[in-house]
Amino acid sequence: MPADNTPAQALGHASGSFAPGTSAPGSFASAATRPGPPLWLLAELTYRCPLHCVFCYNPVDFARQEQELSTDDWIRVLREGRALGAVQCGFSGGEPLVRDDLEILVAEARKLGYYTNLLTSGVGLNTKRAQALKDAGLDHVQLSFQDSTREMNDFLSHTKTFELKQRVAQLIKGQGWPMVMNVVIHRMNIDHIDRIIGMAAELGAEYLELANTQYYSWAYENREHLLPTRDQLRQAEATTDAWRQRLGDRMRLFFVAPDWHEGRPKRCCNGWGSTFLNIAPDGTALPCHTARMLPGLSFPSVRETSLRDIWFDSEGFNRYRGTGWMKEPCVSCEHKDRDLGGCRCQAFMLAGDAAAADPVCEKSPHHAQVRDAVDAADHPAAVPVKPIIFRDRTQSLAVSARPLP
Repeated sequence: MPADNTPAQALGHASGSFAPGTSAPGSFASAATRPGPPLWLLAELTYRCPLHCVFCYNPVDFARQEQELSTDDWIRVLREGRALGAVQCGFSGGEPLVRDDLEILVAEARKLGYYTNLLTSGVGLNTKRAQALKDAGLDHVQLSFQDSTREMNDFLSHTKTFELKQRVAQLIKGQGWPMVMNVVIHRMNIDHIDRIIGMAAELGAEYLELANTQYYSWAYENREHLLPTRDQLRQAEATTDAWRQRLGDRMRLFFVAPDWHEGRPKRCCNGWGSTFLNIAPDGTALPCHTARMLPGLSFPSVRETSLRDIWFDSEGFNRYRGTGWMKEPCVSCEHKDRDLGGCRCQAFMLAGDAAAADPVCEKSPHHAQVRDAVDAADHPAAVPVKPIIFRDRTQSLAVSARPLP
């Protein structure tokens, strides 16, 4: 998706485990232990994107992952996903509008019976293309903004796109699509929440997702610049609540709380391998956007393996389903069935062990790393240690060439 994230009020981020009662990761003991279908299929059509957002969730080594599925490959994936039971299909990236076959894929998804979403920066959506997508049967467009002013929006995306996004917002309204806006929230724009919500109201948004940054990929690289203070979060939540009272039913506001400040982990994507199936541009099937970072896991490609076999039988999807993979403190935790241990990618990044408790949890032996980072955000150094890194091909090659710590 366009340097933002999947509708977070529905999915969260990464966590999971293989189902209790399975004989081993990668296989199921009986049909009774099988998970349900993947209800949400996310087609990441491309990592190409005209924006250079500092919080992009696309992998930092995206410049080394240039292969993309063909139109025919994507059509086969859509058909297999629908046969498997998926009901909602999101088209994302990168920027999905750079694919010339987007209308073909939307039309196929609509014919198959999916509810279709386009997650876009707005770049490339003109009147002609909007009409073509409407004719193809597109149900829903989520438009990302970076901030409420031209100066900050364009700085954060490293592009001049603010006026374009406003025009696209009017295009969306003109086509009769629900006006859904997404703004990734962080230290550099959280104090503008009041103006951001006001802008969304002026543009006629029916939904506004204020998605606090999740610290993976490019956001992790820029964490020192992005992590807000505790006071900033409290004020932002209070401002959002005040707007809820003021707006009533005119606009729904989703304020996605940051897990680093809460001390409680979130389920990833409603649980690893339970609801969400992500297909990367090269055809790799993933249980969450960033799972490919985890060592020792094999994630199949749709080029060689059917979605049914991937979803039910692959080791990558079974490894962290349910709770059977857990160790202490998760095994004896009264919340384990609610949060499923939190995020596996976060556990790997901060604890060096993908099977560890998510370090955002106060019970994790590695929680001090998170607490210290939040404390440091409350008392930042006068000059950040690292310069801010914008997502682009040059930086991707440089960052991915660094030796692992």
